[in-house]
Amino acid sequence: GAPRLTDELRAQGYQFNVKTVAASLRRQGLRAKASRRFRPVSYRKHGLPVSENLLKQDFYASGPNQKWVGDITYLRTGEGWLYLAVVIDLWSRS
Repeated sequence: GAPRLTDELRAQGYQFNVKTVAASLRRQGLRAKASRRFRPVSYRKHGLPVSENLLKQDFYASGPNQKWVGDITYLRTGEGWLYLAVVIDLWSRS
């Protein structure tokens, strides 16, 4: 919001007050969006079977196609959610 932006502008040497920055933001139709508190998405006490940890934190592979790992992340966009899934070979890191 305006207070944080004013602090940043002052740190860069500009002399604005909070009211001036707030008015400028209003004229431009800009509003601050508060960040959300992180909440884990997995529930560990569900009682369902869980896959064994086969790697046991050993991320070294002596050759190709021995160990593959993957992950998924969710990216919020103006049009909705995008899902990014990545799978890599630990030997080549590609």
